[in-house]
Amino acid sequence: MTDLDHRFGVKEANLVVRYLKLEGITAENRDKLVSSIDQIIGIDSVSYDESAATLKMAYDASHCDLDLFESLIQAQGAQLSSGIWTRVKEGFYKYVDQNVKDNAEHDPYCNNALPKALPGSRKR
Repeated sequence: MTDLDHRFGVKEANLVVRYLKLEGITAENRDKLVSSIDQIIGIDSVSYDESAATLKMAYDASHCDLDLFESLIQAQGAQLSSGIWTRVKEGFYKYVDQNVKDNAEHDPYCNNALPKALPGSRKR
């Protein structure tokens, strides 16, 4: 796949997929939540699995982060599951998102020049 296979603002190299188990989801706030997340630049796809109570998102981690999605979830009256597995995944997701964001901003530098001789050293 290439960057052209994704929505605007999403680069293939920065694409991550996240599964978040939610609590407090109703039919009304589910549709509002999915549509509000879907409008964010950098989102490739978002869906909600009713049977597993899980929100599945694919997004460019250089534009979006998990804190943004948590605030949108809480604004709709829902919250992340309080289970230990959800908390472990949340910490891992935040770490990886920050790493992707840092790497996207990094400007690689390569200097192929030979090092200069230190003052006072002799050439041989």
